[in-house]
Amino acid sequence: MKVAIRHNKIQKILAKKNMSQNCFAMRMGVSSGYMSQLMSGVRNPSPDLRVKILAELKMDESGFDEIFELKD
Repeated sequence: MKVAIRHNKIQKILAKKNMSQNCFAMRMGVSSGYMSQLMSGVRNPSPDLRVKILAELKMDESGFDEIFELKD
């Protein structure tokens, strides 16, 4: 089972924070290309990156299902 980003949810949160996807990528310590692949579903975030994403968006584990989805 894979964990994918719900890009539409993250895009809305980033828009509210007035933060670009590139800025978000820099804060996560990943390249803008890699973030683009994550957002498009080509790649899946590692467990460590998922924790960083939740922390940067000021969410705890209870927000996991809002930001991520499980895929077969």
